[in-house]
Amino acid sequence: MFEDPLLKMWVSFIGMGLMFFSVVLTIFTKEKLSGILRYTLLTICFILIMVSGLIMVLVVFTGPVPD
Repeated sequence: MFEDPLLKMWVSFIGMGLMFFSVVLTIFTKEKLSGILRYTLLTICFILIMVSGLIMVLVVFTGPVPD
């Protein structure tokens, strides 16, 4: 799937960035917001964390990139 080692690196960075953004947005949402906006943003955070987890699983299970 990932032929280029640099592409695999950037995809994993995107996954980690999504995780970080999801955690920061969750903390902000739980402390500062209420009502329907709070639940909407928490749903978005949940979707982001699921996508980033899927990216990490794909990166890990594709194995090492051949030289």
